[in-house]
Amino acid sequence: MLQRVLIFLLLILVLPDVFIYLKYIVRLTKNYYLRFLYWLPSFTLLCGVVFLATIADSEFFANHVHAIGWFSVFFFLFASPKFLLSLCVLIGMPFHSLFKWPRKPFLYTGLTLALSNILIILYGSLIGTTQFEIKPVAFRSIRLPAAFDGYKIVQLSDIHIGSWQGDQAVMQRMVDLVNAQKPDLIVFTGDLINSRTIELKEFQPILAQLKAKDGVYSILGNHDYGTYYKWKTPEEINANFLDLKKRQKSMGWKMLNNAHTFIHHGKDSIALIGVENEGEPPFSQHGDLTKAMKGTEHAFQILLSHNPTHWRKEVLPQSTIDLMLAGHTHAAQFRIRDISPASYVYSEWAGMYTEGNRSLYVNVGIGYVGLPFRFGAWPEITVITLRR
Repeated sequence: MLQRVLIFLLLILVLPDVFIYLKYIVRLTKNYYLRFLYWLPSFTLLCGVVFLATIADSEFFANHVHAIGWFSVFFFLFASPKFLLSLCVLIGMPFHSLFKWPRKPFLYTGLTLALSNILIILYGSLIGTTQFEIKPVAFRSIRLPAAFDGYKIVQLSDIHIGSWQGDQAVMQRMVDLVNAQKPDLIVFTGDLINSRTIELKEFQPILAQLKAKDGVYSILGNHDYGTYYKWKTPEEINANFLDLKKRQKSMGWKMLNNAHTFIHHGKDSIALIGVENEGEPPFSQHGDLTKAMKGTEHAFQILLSHNPTHWRKEVLPQSTIDLMLAGHTHAAQFRIRDISPASYVYSEWAGMYTEGNRSLYVNVGIGYVGLPFRFGAWPEITVITLRR
C-alpha cells in the first residue's frame, strides 16, 4: 500500500515537471542556473517523500505531526498546480493536431485551474483549519418527550488532538464557542487522539472546561485505540488505552463504551446510547449495539456511533434508534456545496439524513489528519435542537 502511494506521489510530482520543463522552461531560458532553480523545489520534495516512505518510522511520524503536515502542504502546493496545467495542455494537443484548434484556451484553462488550486491550498491551510462553523440543526420527532422540546445538544467529533500540538489557543477558542451555546448536553463522537494518549496532556485543562447542564459524554473512534502507532508490546497498547479512559474521566467526560445512560427532565427521560467503534473494514469493529441499547427500548433513543456506515449496516435494520450522531468522514476536509471526495466513499458523509422518522447526523469534525487543510468542510460545532 505504501509503495503504491509513493509511486503515485512521485508520478504527480515528476512527470508534470518533466513535461513543463521540456515544453516551456528550455524555451524560456538558456541560463543553466535558472534551470537548476526550477528543479530544486521538486528535488527537495522528492527526497522528503522517499524519506517518509522508506526511512521514517511510527515514532518519527508521531513526534513530527506538524512538520509532516506542512511538508504535505508544500508538496501539493508545488505538485498539483503543475499537474493541472500539464493535464490541460496535454488534452489540448490532439485537438490542435487533428482539428487545428488553438492551443491558448487549453493553456489559459490550465493556468486558471493551477492558480485556483494554489489559492485553495493556501486558504485551506492558513485559515480553513481554524474557521470554526457553528451549525444549527433541528431534529423533530413525535416520540420526543414533551419535557425535552427545545433541548439543546452540542456535538463535537474528530478533534484529533495530536494535530494541534502547540496550538492551545485554538482549542481554547473552540471550547469557548461551545460553552457560549449554553448546551443542555455535549456529546463527542470519537477520534479524540491521533495515535497516542500522551497527545492529550497539554490540552486536558482546556477540554475539561467544556460544560453542559447534563454533562459531557463521549465514545471511541478508530484512532482512539492507538492502532496507528507501532507499539513494542500488547501491554503498551493496553496501557495507552487505559490512559485514554483515565484522562477522559479526569476531564469530566463520561465514556459510553457499549453502554447507555438516561437523561432525566422532570418525569420524562431520553436514552443516550454509545457504542465503541463499529466501522467497515479495514477500520476496527468493537461495537455491541444489542448490549448498549438493552433496556432502552421504551425510550426516545439517541445513539453515538463514530462511523456513519453503522447506520445502514445495523442501526436501521436491527434497532429502533431515533437519532444517530456520527463523525469519521471529515467530509475529506474538502467540500464545495455537495461536492466532496468523501461522497465517493460514504453514502452518508455530512449533515442530516432521514429514513422515515429516523435520522442520522454526520459531523465533519474539528481536527484534521495528515494535511493541515480544510476547505468548505470547516471545523464543525453542531448545535442540535430537539423538537416535538
